[in-house]
Amino acid sequence: MSEVNTLLIGRNRLFLEGLKSLLRGSSFNVCGEALCVGAIEETDAPAGLVLIELRDDLSGVVEDLHQLREDLPETPVVVLTDERDPRTLASCLNAGAAAFLLKDISLEALIHSLKLALLGQKVMPTDLAAALINGAAGLQPVGGKGVESYGLSDRELEILRCLVNGDANKVIANRLDITEATVKVHMKSLLRKIKAGNRTQAAIWALNHGLAPGLPFGKTDRAAVAAPAAKEVVMSQMMG
Repeated sequence: MSEVNTLLIGRNRLFLEGLKSLLRGSSFNVCGEALCVGAIEETDAPAGLVLIELRDDLSGVVEDLHQLREDLPETPVVVLTDERDPRTLASCLNAGAAAFLLKDISLEALIHSLKLALLGQKVMPTDLAAALINGAAGLQPVGGKGVESYGLSDRELEILRCLVNGDANKVIANRLDITEATVKVHMKSLLRKIKAGNRTQAAIWALNHGLAPGLPFGKTDRAAVAAPAAKEVVMSQMMG
């Protein structure tokens, strides 16, 4: 893959220098470093990926993620953390994070996970993904209401599973053999029915209501699953 300009945001210089050293020689070229989102400086090379260290103050991180989504709407943001709380994971994903990776990940797995994030996949630790599927994150408590009570059509349920996979509209259209315009119509309808504000919230809702990924491939956009383990690590983090 071609070189990706990468912006690093961390709580201290030592962490930033260590991460920068680890990425040296990879396809992720560090184009900038900052101790907080407010300290980001404009550079001639726009970032294609952002790596941000999770702070102790979760509300602050959520604010940072919202700010990054506003400033860099097309740039995937990957959270690096020691935190294993599924609620923290859910909050970060809900705020726009593309991936939630633990700091004890191996360098090989980190690079692979970053590539998956660039492909639009959601990457996270396996145990936390399981907690989301079991409804432990608490963002959208099921409260006894089954999925059937929301009035979702079979097609909308298929699209929800595609969202859990991290699929873009084009990929969903190819998988289900429908047009992108039709995908958008169904998407608008299902978001309204489950009261989700965006695709990420819908994917989290689907996980909390037991809709795990696994829709069979139809007409597939092969570029979206180019990584050999992509389907297996959409909801998990490769640990080295």
